[in-house]
Amino acid sequence: MSVSRQIPSSERILDLMIDLARAARSHRVIVAGSGAFDAYLSLLDRGFLHAATTMTCRVPRAQHDVSFIVGRHSTQALENLLVRVVPFLNARAVLVVWVDGGANHPGTRLHVALERLGFRIEAGSSCGSGFVLSAGRRRWREIGKVA
Repeated sequence: MSVSRQIPSSERILDLMIDLARAARSHRVIVAGSGAFDAYLSLLDRGFLHAATTMTCRVPRAQHDVSFIVGRHSTQALENLLVRVVPFLNARAVLVVWVDGGANHPGTRLHVALERLGFRIEAGSSCGSGFVLSAGRRRWREIGKVA
C-alpha cells in the first residue's frame, strides 16, 4: 500500500517562488510579509543558509539577491511592503510576490507599483488560490541587452 504525502499549499507556493526566482542556495534571500517567518524556516530547511527576514536583517544595504513576499495582504499593504523591501535588494535582484486570489488585488495596480520601484514582471504562475509573480530590476535587464 502506497501512502501519498500531500505537500501543504504554502510549501508548494514556496517551491514555485524558488523556481520563478531561479534562486540558488548560495543566494542571499530576504523574506517579508505576514508569512515571512514560516517561509524563512522553510528556506533554512531547504539549505538556503543566507536567508533572512526584514526583522532579522534590519539594515537595508542592497545586499540581497532575491526577495520573497509571502502572506495575505491588501493591495495597499502589499505596495507598502514592496517599498520597504526594495532597499534590501541589489542591482540584479529578483522580487517574487505571492498574491492571494481571495483578496481584491487589481493586477494593474501591482504592475504599476513594481514599475515605479524599477522592476519589470518577467514571469507568473497560478498557484492554489492565487498567483505568483516574478520581477527583475528593469535597468539591469536593459543594460544586459545592450551589452
